[in-house]
Amino acid sequence: MSLSQTHQTGARQAVVGEPEVVEDGRALGVETTPAWLSLKDAAIALQAIQAQDGSVPDPADHAEARTCVEAVVESIRALSHRFPHDAEYLAASAHDFERWADGGFGVPDFYDSLVAFQPQQHRVDGIRHLVVFPMYTQNGSSDRYVEALIVEVIWPEFIAELETEYVNRLFVSLRLVDFTPGYDTNSAVLFPETVAMREIPTFTWGAIFQDREAARYRRVVRAASEITKLELPEGAARMLEDQALAERTFVMWDIIHDRTHMRGDLPFDPFMIKQRMPYFLYSLEELRCDLTAFRECVAITKRLRERVASGATLSDVEAEMLEHAVLVQYAVIFDRIFRFAITGSRVRNYDAVGGQLLFAWLHQRGVLHWTDTALTFDWPNVPSAVVELSDAIDELYWRSIDRPKTAHWLAAYELVRSTLTPHPASRWARGLPDDVLAGLPKGYTDAVMDDEFPLSMFFEALEKKMRPVIESTAGIRAEDA
Repeated sequence: MSLSQTHQTGARQAVVGEPEVVEDGRALGVETTPAWLSLKDAAIALQAIQAQDGSVPDPADHAEARTCVEAVVESIRALSHRFPHDAEYLAASAHDFERWADGGFGVPDFYDSLVAFQPQQHRVDGIRHLVVFPMYTQNGSSDRYVEALIVEVIWPEFIAELETEYVNRLFVSLRLVDFTPGYDTNSAVLFPETVAMREIPTFTWGAIFQDREAARYRRVVRAASEITKLELPEGAARMLEDQALAERTFVMWDIIHDRTHMRGDLPFDPFMIKQRMPYFLYSLEELRCDLTAFRECVAITKRLRERVASGATLSDVEAEMLEHAVLVQYAVIFDRIFRFAITGSRVRNYDAVGGQLLFAWLHQRGVLHWTDTALTFDWPNVPSAVVELSDAIDELYWRSIDRPKTAHWLAAYELVRSTLTPHPASRWARGLPDDVLAGLPKGYTDAVMDDEFPLSMFFEALEKKMRPVIESTAGIRAEDA
């Protein structure tokens, strides 16, 4: 899921300039302090007595809950001086916890502290934040438990320069330092809408943990390339050995991906995740954003290489941008086909369909080969094939501006099925009956099978061999990769 999809239509962009306080090292090592460990223990104890909505419903648990909240508040105040840039937020957080306890531990309301937390105003490499909210964790727990995290911003100089062209003021790139069990999962995002609050504010930020994405990528691609006997290009191989390099690559990918949800010839509200549609529509939207990041990196690579060929000397920032633009292209392909395609259940798994579609598209255009049980790529021709798929999705969107919604759905299905084979029992593949075609959109959605586009024989075999590796990435840390 993207950051853009977490924000309301018309959300204002925060004005982002220099932070009030540049990181001075005061938060380094905070994860080993008694105050943090006490806060973490208290949050975990609270989770054991919270209901799914975040409340503590049993009066018999209120004395324990109050003790835990007092420990949380004491720890927040003890740690505040180490996070001077978050002073307003941490003061509001302590107040929200006290108000929750004084109110009898009903459904928590952390609106005030959420509004005060503005990490997008401090995008400085290495700066840290203490984050404490009752929240659910996407791809993790659906319970709104008290979770606590220490996070660190990843913001290299070339990303700051890149953002002058690919402006995305909502985007925050983070590294996990320490966390409570809600993040000992597959969750790699921190989104404000997951917080328990009395009303929905205008969201001004969203964060992705690029360290977790990079660590998952490295473990999965390392195993998949061995299984498929894929000889990785030099740059792609370096990413598997260098966590920091992989993290920076994912930052570049994600900052372009995220802004794409809001840009282009869109036939619908870009916040499409809130709408009930056939799940393959989400496949195309997420793939559109990934392929836009790919094609933009192709353009950046071409532009900078032409400058070098003309005799110009690239600055250090430009050289780093060129290096990572090439690596993004590898990351998009390998993450999509090796991880997305076989991760998660087969129940309306839109990311999986996107990965399957990219693989099959490249295979059918002769730039990806599975021959003699070995995977190879015709790398010089891969970029044009990927851009061709991007063009096909863009064309679908452009044409659908003039189409009724359900006609757009049908056209999108045809685009996917032109490359992927639907389930033999698919009602969509056989042609929806007139009563569905003439009815409400709900009938179209209900007719989609949970696994409308099953795994191919290639992916069935790969998934069986990769299953333990995929499962092992839950809760992965950078040092584990």
